[in-house]
Amino acid sequence: MPMQYARALTGHDRSRRANRHLGLALAFVAGAANAGGFLAVHQYTSHMTGIVSSAADNLALGAGELVLDAVGAMLSFLLGAACTAVMVHYARRRSLASEYALPLLLEALLMLVFGMLGARLSKVQGLFVPATVMLLCFMMGLQNALMTKLSHAEIRTTHMTGIVTDIGIELGKLLYWNADGGALRPKVLANRERLALLCGLLLSFFAGGVGGALGFKHAGWLATLPLALLLTALAIVPALDDVRRGVRARF
Repeated sequence: MPMQYARALTGHDRSRRANRHLGLALAFVAGAANAGGFLAVHQYTSHMTGIVSSAADNLALGAGELVLDAVGAMLSFLLGAACTAVMVHYARRRSLASEYALPLLLEALLMLVFGMLGARLSKVQGLFVPATVMLLCFMMGLQNALMTKLSHAEIRTTHMTGIVTDIGIELGKLLYWNADGGALRPKVLANRERLALLCGLLLSFFAGGVGGALGFKHAGWLATLPLALLLTALAIVPALDDVRRGVRARF
């Protein structure tokens, strides 16, 4: 992709257009990791609603081991989000161009590790769950926190509950009949631009899910490698800008 476009996607200076395009790309990655990851680890890892609910259900049923599984997945997601906050603020305080790129590069590296060593990691026990589940949950926490910070919580990419809810709200406003034409009361108007973005995020997540499931079905663990390359392509330019700046400062 052109250098300027790549720099705008994950660089320090943000625009609504860059946020939208990055959100669509990361929704695809999250959908692929979630669906493909389910085939790999038999657990959805991109959203915490189901995981917290399963912890409550299994606690009520006395299935302590399954409660610990859910706790391990939730803690991994939480640590991923915390890691993003640390990386972004570390880079921001040092005026680095890659404050939003660094978490994506870490996600790309972990995706690469997951793809290359997934079969072995599935036998390694981490926080009550296999290391593969920890990795996927950690990556989703990284990504969700990143999009939350750079878009000021306007765009989410790792779970679709809020997206579908917001689509319903905008559709309701779109279908609302202003009987008086707005003469007596303020018109109810849908935000068509936001509706288009929300639908795009949903479709991108779905397309990523289909691609991830097919990829894992036919290529196994290696299906994550294209996702790692995509994340690297999205984030590498601001990181290289910081490297070049650091080299110039030393000489």
